[in-house]
Amino acid sequence: MSQSTCITRGFVWCAAACLALGTFFVQNSHAQRLPDTVRPEHYILVLTPDLKAATFTGSEKIDVQIQTPADSITLNAAEIKFRSVKATVKGKTLEAAVTEDADKQQASFNFHQQLPAGKLTLEIEYTGILNNELRGFYLSKTAKRNYAVTQFEPTDARRAFPSFDEPAFKASYDVTLVVDKGDTAISNTNIVSDTAGPGADKHTIHFAPTPKMSSYLVAFLVGDFQCTSGESDGVPIRGCATPDKVELAKYAVKAAEFVLHYYDTYFGIKYPMPKLDMIAIPDFEAGAMENFGAITYRETDLLIDEKTGSVGGKKNVAEVVAHEMAHQWFGDMVTMQWWNNIWLNEGFATWMENKPVAAWHPEWNIPQDVAQGLNGTLNLDAQRVTRTIRATADTPDQINQMFDGISYGKAGAVLLMVENYLGEETFRKGVHNYLAAHMYGNATAEDFWGAQTATSHKPVDKIMESFVAQPGVPILTFGNPQGSSVSVNQQRFFLSPSAKSPTAQSWTLPVCMKTSESKGECEVISSAQQSLKYPQAPFFFANAEGKGYYRSTYPADVYAKIVNKVETGLIAEERISLLGDVWAQVRADKMAVGDYLNLVTAVKDDSNSAVIRTALGAVSTVDRQIAATDDEREALATWVRKNFKPAYEKLGEASDSDTPEKKELRASLFGFLGTIGNDADVIAQAKQMADKYLTDPSSVEATIGQTATGVAAIHGDAAFFDRLQKTFETSDNPQLQETALRLLAQFKDQSLERRALDYTVSGKVRNQDSAIQLLIMLQGRDTSDQAWQYIQQNWDKVQAQLTTSMGSYLVGGTGSFCSADVRDQVQSFFSTHKVPASERALVRAKDQINDCIELRSDQEPKLKEWIAAQK
Repeated sequence: MSQSTCITRGFVWCAAACLALGTFFVQNSHAQRLPDTVRPEHYILVLTPDLKAATFTGSEKIDVQIQTPADSITLNAAEIKFRSVKATVKGKTLEAAVTEDADKQQASFNFHQQLPAGKLTLEIEYTGILNNELRGFYLSKTAKRNYAVTQFEPTDARRAFPSFDEPAFKASYDVTLVVDKGDTAISNTNIVSDTAGPGADKHTIHFAPTPKMSSYLVAFLVGDFQCTSGESDGVPIRGCATPDKVELAKYAVKAAEFVLHYYDTYFGIKYPMPKLDMIAIPDFEAGAMENFGAITYRETDLLIDEKTGSVGGKKNVAEVVAHEMAHQWFGDMVTMQWWNNIWLNEGFATWMENKPVAAWHPEWNIPQDVAQGLNGTLNLDAQRVTRTIRATADTPDQINQMFDGISYGKAGAVLLMVENYLGEETFRKGVHNYLAAHMYGNATAEDFWGAQTATSHKPVDKIMESFVAQPGVPILTFGNPQGSSVSVNQQRFFLSPSAKSPTAQSWTLPVCMKTSESKGECEVISSAQQSLKYPQAPFFFANAEGKGYYRSTYPADVYAKIVNKVETGLIAEERISLLGDVWAQVRADKMAVGDYLNLVTAVKDDSNSAVIRTALGAVSTVDRQIAATDDEREALATWVRKNFKPAYEKLGEASDSDTPEKKELRASLFGFLGTIGNDADVIAQAKQMADKYLTDPSSVEATIGQTATGVAAIHGDAAFFDRLQKTFETSDNPQLQETALRLLAQFKDQSLERRALDYTVSGKVRNQDSAIQLLIMLQGRDTSDQAWQYIQQNWDKVQAQLTTSMGSYLVGGTGSFCSADVRDQVQSFFSTHKVPASERALVRAKDQINDCIELRSDQEPKLKEWIAAQK
């Protein structure tokens, strides 16, 4: 599953739902696992949805294997009404009494006699609801009609059919859908028959049996979907959507064609399903979901106009497609044994998604985007409360909270570090061996790193276990090089200077030193204090290629040499890593904010957009969290204009013929100048450009056009608000629609902010988006106070818009404040206004507020000193 992503490339102001809620919170709960005494082998499902009544009927047969004689059979069921449950034993039909446990989401079938060990077929007749919760078998709506679609990960297949709804209970599935005459259906496999009836207004669509797979990967969708087609390595590929948007699926199909061939080659195992469908759904909570052979998406993560799409928008579609397709092997074909190892799915797909996209479009400079993302993950994991990659997850709430920045970002980053250490080909062989050993089965973390260790003959098991079993980020403190060696100490790093580790920690990790060659030399360290070989190089830098999962700090003279060579001696990924290390040291009060701003000055003419986004992204945090007065913010704005406007002007007018890198660099500089720089010329240009872009998106290069529209919104009036609202309500382009909606949350004017808040909870914004809108306003410097007051005063309206996952995002968004009073309000409010699956988010929000208070107290005096020195 792909999290909803926040695309900041080129200052595209969009979904903030990438907020990573990576804390670990231990709950008092009873395990809800099923007994292992009964195992499913094959399901036959016949479902008949009624899209108008929002209900469905189900007829199900489950072939099970009873391991030992049993009095009853327990499986998962939620929101299901049982009509009958039967089984045939020794030629005799038995009817079961059904006992339901709603809290555990389980149903037990008691047949009033002992069932013998061996095979048994359960026959179940039941009904269910097509809910509005974006999970299970649910309704998705457009202005014209309803659709019935599914989202089962992690624990919601049980809402569509009684099932052994745990990943280790793999079985094959035979699916039949009875649908209205004018509709079609899509499922995991290809259609093998489509017959008229029952009745004149229905037809029955039967699909080929699936291979063995986990219940959360089953999918079925019903409606008037239309598809555009492609093919790769003999596999038919379709991009499907509502009829008005099907043409926008063509770009994703192109991406999938490249990616499928790339993965066939990389894994050395052919794509395991007979076809690949990718379906855009109007209402969809996550970014996308890797259902085996039938991947589902938010419209904005699949549909894009190739001619008018921004660079960032195209990257996002390609990467989400690549992420979900990686799961077809890693997650679908080979599945983690239990949800505590969800990182085996999500971390791998997060790491893997970048490889085919970088090969497809090398001009996109994907490795720099990866380095930028790594900085964000390191900062997430360096907060006061985090969790181990593998953590306890027994209840549905606990499992849902595992889909966070640790399972995705940290796990993916650790895999990148290990691959860098082993070499790409050795790591690829280890991946192949792991998949080949567990095809269509389940596996554990130990299975994965055992395969890598056996293949490479290097201590991958020790490296991986030290990062999977321990929370937090190592910081490596290097001494001055002495002859042929350099000393290094390691300990756990916290962004907060007052946070302390309860116990001493050290990791087994590869440290890759920059050498005279382009590749670094890697040496594994495993103790708190150690000496490393000092490489032959013009200067010392201890994170070659910026792929290490650690922070680095150096003696003053060594650091000065690195800064002196930052533009000539470091590649872009290493510059991003250095910027991240220094900013982290400022957050931890080990360096002054002026030291970071001086480093930013040293990269002001950098030609790489990811470097500029990294550098100025932290400056935005200085503006919001450290600068406490208008005078300080104006001084910072003056400095931004002085140092970065010449670089922007040097790029010249935007053109469709520009390289993607130049487009993103121009947009990044323009966006920062128009926001923290408050540049009057840029703001005026933005308003003119936004007018043209909204009138005709093809008249302005999309990357700068979207950025300009964002700047114009921040400085916009009621007429511009009206225009964006109309664009959102009438556009048939999902990318433009989403951009317009997100920008309604950016206006500084308080009356317009109130309009945006009212609109967000009016029912005119899909509930998949409402929490994101509120989250954007909570995180805005000029909008946060009013947004928080509104949420408290209108909680019933706000709560009505929240789905399970989006509620936790909203709670987490309150962490953007910097006041003890608001911190106490947040704690008090959500203690009495409970939001499901948000315990970790609330813990993190409180810690983030405390960290901001501490950061401002430590660094604002130092900011004043730096400002005074600039005059």
